[in-house]
Amino acid sequence: MVTIRDVAKRAGVGVGTVSRVLNNSANVSAQTRLQVLAVIDELNFRPNPIAQRLPRQETLTIGVILPFFTFPFFVNILEGIHAEISEAGYDLLVMNVDSPEKSEQYFGKAVFGRRFDGVIVVTLPLSDQYVELFAKNDLPVVLVDSFHPQISAITVNNVVGGALATQHLIDKGHTKIAYIGDNQNDLFGFHTTQLRLHGYQQTLRDNGIAPNPNWIFQGNQGKGSGVQGANYLLSQDPTPTAIFAYSDTVALGVVEVAEERGLRYPNDFALIGFDDIEISQYIGLTTVRQPMQEMGKQGARQLINLLAHPSDVKAIELPLQLVERKSTNFIRG
Repeated sequence: MVTIRDVAKRAGVGVGTVSRVLNNSANVSAQTRLQVLAVIDELNFRPNPIAQRLPRQETLTIGVILPFFTFPFFVNILEGIHAEISEAGYDLLVMNVDSPEKSEQYFGKAVFGRRFDGVIVVTLPLSDQYVELFAKNDLPVVLVDSFHPQISAITVNNVVGGALATQHLIDKGHTKIAYIGDNQNDLFGFHTTQLRLHGYQQTLRDNGIAPNPNWIFQGNQGKGSGVQGANYLLSQDPTPTAIFAYSDTVALGVVEVAEERGLRYPNDFALIGFDDIEISQYIGLTTVRQPMQEMGKQGARQLINLLAHPSDVKAIELPLQLVERKSTNFIRG
């Protein structure tokens, strides 16, 4: 498929010039315009409707600020963002946040460095102070997997996700259900693990099951949380018959510990994760699927739309889906 970059390369001009031609900008010489139009005709280029709405920007670069970008969840979101942004003729500059202080640093750089035409912030929360600062400096911002009422946002309902996972285990006959979370979320100020925990606890109560505080474990980060949590929970007396892991990455840690102990799911215990990363299907992990790449794509589309229509702030909630595999398919009588 021919892209705006192909046109720019053949015409010997920048992507921004092609964008200005597509937008009928007066800030292009007649000769250059004819040159670009000739290449468009030669290559049979059909502009993306999104690209046609691009305003006259200065950098043609979009900033993405996100934590732990090597984690599968964030990689999937980033792939979705890149697919849309590159099609529209923009470059990406990714800023990986590995500490709360680093997020503050990057937020400030986004405003005062002005290296971007807009910014996508993934998972990290925005304080009112930064929302006001972005607005004062006319910097378009979109949140993905986070929310602020004054900012365009792409989210899922994590309370509902926690309820989906827990209800599935209950429907399979389990009443001794444990939860393994991730304390790293609280460190950064985003509370996804607490929202899923709330959905878990509320669903237990709705089914007449009292949550057991001894079966709720908050670990450090990612797979390590699963290892820590599984070692703790599988040593309990009594042992829970089912485990809801905050993420598929956490669930991988549970699987590792179970194998070391000679345990197998679903006969010894049931296991459910969250996200539906690629490896989940290969290990037969039941999970709550987040549309991760679509979240990234929608976030990119929203940002491109904001570049053309700054006041068009939208909040979009995407659906979750339970994906059943072998890790929960043993039904207890």
